[in-house]
Amino acid sequence: MGDKDRLISDEPVESGSSLKRQQQQQNTRVPWYLASGFLLFWVLLFYAVVIPLFYRLPTGLTIEDVSKGGFIAERAQNNLYNLAGIGPKVVGSDANENQTVAYLMSELELIEQNVLTDYFDLEIDVQVVSGSYIHWTMINMYQGVQNIVIKLSPKNTTSESYLLVNSHFDSKPTSPSAGDAGFMVVTILEVLRVMSRTKQTFEHPIVFLLNGAEENPLEASHGFITQHEWAPFIKAVVNLDAAGSGGREILFQSGPNNPWLVDAYKNNARHPFATTMAEEIFQTGLLPSDTDFTIFTKYGNLIGLDMAQCINGFLYHTKYDRYDAIPRNAYQNTGDNVLSLVRALSNATQLHNPSAYATGHAVFFDFLGLYFVSYSATTGVYLNYIVAASSLLLVFISLWRIADVSHITTCNVSSWFILILILQIIAFVLGVGLPVVVAYVMDMYGLSLTYFSTPALLIGLYVCPSLLGLSLPTFIYFKLQRNISFGHHLQLALHGHAVVLALVGIALTVYGLRSAYVITWTLIFYVIPLALNLLTTLHDRGYSWSGLLKAVQILPFLYNSYLFYTFLTLMVSMMGRFGRGTNPDLIVSALTALGSVLALGFLLPLINMFRRPSFVLLILLAVSGLTIYTATSTQIGFPYRPKTNVERIPFLHVRRIFHEYDGTVSKDESGYLFNFQDRRGAAPLKAYKVNLTGLVSIESDCNTYMFCGLPLYDHRWVKNRLKGMWLPREDPITPPGTPDLQLVSKTILADYTTVRLEYNLTGPDHMSLFIQPYEDVVISNWSFLTSYIQAPGSTSSYPPPYHIYFTYGKDKSPLQFFIELTKADGDFDVPVMQLGVSGHYISSPGDAISTKFVKTIPPFAVTVDWPATYHRYIF
Repeated sequence: MGDKDRLISDEPVESGSSLKRQQQQQNTRVPWYLASGFLLFWVLLFYAVVIPLFYRLPTGLTIEDVSKGGFIAERAQNNLYNLAGIGPKVVGSDANENQTVAYLMSELELIEQNVLTDYFDLEIDVQVVSGSYIHWTMINMYQGVQNIVIKLSPKNTTSESYLLVNSHFDSKPTSPSAGDAGFMVVTILEVLRVMSRTKQTFEHPIVFLLNGAEENPLEASHGFITQHEWAPFIKAVVNLDAAGSGGREILFQSGPNNPWLVDAYKNNARHPFATTMAEEIFQTGLLPSDTDFTIFTKYGNLIGLDMAQCINGFLYHTKYDRYDAIPRNAYQNTGDNVLSLVRALSNATQLHNPSAYATGHAVFFDFLGLYFVSYSATTGVYLNYIVAASSLLLVFISLWRIADVSHITTCNVSSWFILILILQIIAFVLGVGLPVVVAYVMDMYGLSLTYFSTPALLIGLYVCPSLLGLSLPTFIYFKLQRNISFGHHLQLALHGHAVVLALVGIALTVYGLRSAYVITWTLIFYVIPLALNLLTTLHDRGYSWSGLLKAVQILPFLYNSYLFYTFLTLMVSMMGRFGRGTNPDLIVSALTALGSVLALGFLLPLINMFRRPSFVLLILLAVSGLTIYTATSTQIGFPYRPKTNVERIPFLHVRRIFHEYDGTVSKDESGYLFNFQDRRGAAPLKAYKVNLTGLVSIESDCNTYMFCGLPLYDHRWVKNRLKGMWLPREDPITPPGTPDLQLVSKTILADYTTVRLEYNLTGPDHMSLFIQPYEDVVISNWSFLTSYIQAPGSTSSYPPPYHIYFTYGKDKSPLQFFIELTKADGDFDVPVMQLGVSGHYISSPGDAISTKFVKTIPPFAVTVDWPATYHRYIF
């Protein structure tokens, strides 16, 4: 054996200077110019495999394919063309309450005419329902909202367990709602059409719910599940919603506690797209979204699956959520999945008694849309611990093996490993922390969201800093003197990363997060090659072990890059509506960094196999520097683009009037109330020379007046009120109308310490009441939910002031209510309560001045605006 062969086989160098050892080991490394090719391979793998599979869709079937008995995308697409053509469908508007309902009923009549009546019974009901419930910190009260309810039953069925399939047809103001959720409504229509025309029968009746008040929020689903005659028989739900337009729909909630539902998805979804991690993130409540699934599980005790469109969320809730944004193949993807799932669940024996199968949560995920993996949460816990323990055990065996073949003590090798482990912990922290630092610093200078229209900037802004942080400590380590071969030191570095991941996985499992599966499966594909290398002599021969490692690492690289690309695709668009109070770049940078660490954590140390690994670090540094310059100094880094990546600017044309106890008016002001949706707020408008002279924060008003003394629209406006902005206007705003509040009666009750005030309120279809009793007064009773008020003996967690959000659909009758106030001294000839009334004229245009102002808004922004009034009374 020659000297060179002896080096490659990792025989220890027993003599000569440290410098000579380093020179000899440097000669065994791969030429430096191949390092860039090594990294380029993984980049190309991502773009050649992950990206095409992420956006892959099945070919949409046409009407000519009807004989195949499947979902016909063209037919659903034609339905959406007509539905979206109606325009915005706000609750209470003619478009929502009359035009949309009429169109859907006409389609249902066509379906009913072609039902195979020998096999199925079809019943159609239009529910007009009123009710209320507590949502966040307000009472959500609705009157006369509509549901179109269809029940498809097998002939002569005896099953009293129904399956619910739900979506909504109403919309946010200005949005034609093609994606959210017209797309899902026409999917339901086509599924109903196909199932009622084919002889493939099923066991359980299916209720298809097209609800007309989800955006309000979640009112119609509450009315259905708490009041409809079919609701008590429903055992499970497939909820369909959207946070985007086009592409694949993602399964992001399941159960709860019924893993058989995930198995049903696994066995029947033809194009799987799902992850437990999405479920856990959504259920934190951090995302600016909610769905009817929450209502069904909370008020109906249902189990089910929650799925939503998620790609191209930049159009969500804007006027650009149009029919032409959704490709025909997307209909086929969702239609295939929903049709197969509904058929499977309507035949599920578990539906008879779901509680008997409530065995816990599930861990689930798809691999590139090609395969679906699921197992119980309990299995997941065992798997996590077993894989982590196996990693630690194999690392220990490897340390012993290195010591043996290097003819040094295990203690000596362990000392090197402890050092590299500390450095790998630092590397992990830097890998996640450096991108977060970049995000923090850029936000300090008002430069957040630079990636919003150009996601490729994420590579230089966050991926490259993450890789720099991840690789720098090990790069320094390899410059130190050593008494074992370089190949073994490289293995120690990889072992250190494995131990860090094992400890993180154990911690996440102890905390109860099923998302720990991501760590576990990343570790599995390190444990496998390590075990095989130890079973052979590859472990002890130079870099021979690295070939198997690199081959096996293809799978975790593909999955982790696919998973985090999914989250970035969802989250980047959401950052445009995350509010001014949170730096969205911290979230995006952390996600990008975690994806980089998990995808490349076992690959990046291998650059040290090449000569001059500093060359790779310089490339990463150069790309980061160039990207930061581009993002901060050129138009490429400007977040917004007309039509495709817009800034959302909701604002109200407000007239507010404060009435005093004696009937006089102490304040009469007009202005525009802005609720900016993203971190940059008004800055882009000011840069565009929009006249915002006098724009101020409303925080001082919020500290002075009940609910800021402004017509805060809903729970989200209330939550973000301290970030609201007020632009005063000299010319008074003349609203289309004014809510009419009448005090019908004032009665002192028998105990002489309680007064009953009865009111009658008329006004637009969206109003709010804001109620604040004075300090020595309590509300002891009222006509709203009593669980909301802190009356004597009450355990309510909602202190005053109180917010009642009131909307109506078909039923426009006045709101009649009473409030009983108790005061110890019984003196009711003095003020006892403030009552604010806001009215929102969502479907009405603004006056000429407001219209002129809106026209000055730049094309990269979209406004969602309407006239609103606020009257503060003292009683």
